[in-house]
Amino acid sequence: MPDAQSVLPPLVIKSKRIAVPIVQGGMGVGVSLHPLASAVAREGGLGLLSSAALDRLVSRRLHRTVDTYEAVRDEVVLARSQGGFAGINIMVALQRDYVDSVKGAIDGGADVIVAGAGLPTSLPAIHDPRDTALIPIVSSARALEIICKKWEKLRYRPDAVVLEGPLAGGHLGFRLNEIDLPSNALEVLLPQAKDLARRYGDFPVIAAGGIFTHEDIVRFMQQGADGVQMATRFLATEESSADVAYKQAVVAATKEDILVARDSASPCGLPFRVLRQSPMFVSALQRRRKPHCDKGYVLQNDARGAFSLCPAKDDSDHHFCICNGLLSSAGYNPEAEEPLYTVGSNAYRVESVVPVKVLMDELRGRAP
Repeated sequence: MPDAQSVLPPLVIKSKRIAVPIVQGGMGVGVSLHPLASAVAREGGLGLLSSAALDRLVSRRLHRTVDTYEAVRDEVVLARSQGGFAGINIMVALQRDYVDSVKGAIDGGADVIVAGAGLPTSLPAIHDPRDTALIPIVSSARALEIICKKWEKLRYRPDAVVLEGPLAGGHLGFRLNEIDLPSNALEVLLPQAKDLARRYGDFPVIAAGGIFTHEDIVRFMQQGADGVQMATRFLATEESSADVAYKQAVVAATKEDILVARDSASPCGLPFRVLRQSPMFVSALQRRRKPHCDKGYVLQNDARGAFSLCPAKDDSDHHFCICNGLLSSAGYNPEAEEPLYTVGSNAYRVESVVPVKVLMDELRGRAP
């Protein structure tokens, strides 16, 4: 039996009572699809899809072309179809598909939209959220205050916030020289964000980045977190849609294999935590990959307002093509593109691939 102090309380977001206060991070591209999100939801947690490149992934599965709106809407419906709570992570940096992703998620009945990789300052104005909770991802109390002030003008406040520290995987909300600063440790950032959340309506604060065990969850909740978000642990599950080689690379990884890309980096302009052995990352470092961009999810506006700009289209010396690399790591056209493996800082502690149920039992403190 678990110790009384280790029993995890529910996480309540916009009147939704999530029995286990664990949010499965939305991992893109193609890792967090409906099999993973629905499995987490069935176990009492909050399952998240990733909207990144969802149109392409769903089109391949259905053997017909669907647009971003339809893909997101339908994937949300599938994720919620077996009970529990499920939503979606939408990257602000993917500007071309951002609005359609938000609309599709809300119309599909997503329980939550978690929005990061940029400040989602206009999120409440895109589409009437109805019962969908709107949750920004931030890496500081300052960023949270900016969002709260912007949303106040839209007569909305965050339904919760994910506070992501520098130990997370994928894109990081810190400059390279800020990642290792003691002042940016999640333990330091949490009380600051909690105080600000109380000032703007006392909404839940969900801690993220480097949380690995049940004991970690208990510790952060004792420090004031209302819940936690975890991604890497769910990457190495049977229900994750990551390619088998990706999962095996995580299991085989050592601490020294996990690094933050410095020279060759993501075209989003954000530091990016990867496995050193990622084939696309290796090619980028060795200057062996020719510039190539045929997916375009990271495209930004040019002077005419058209989505045409991406550093990886022209410069493989300093940028890797995140669209192709991550699609390949989810098993999409791996024979044509080298995969890119993104992980959290504790990925080296993953020892095996397990079912979601086994992982959730461990994380909530149930004896095996």
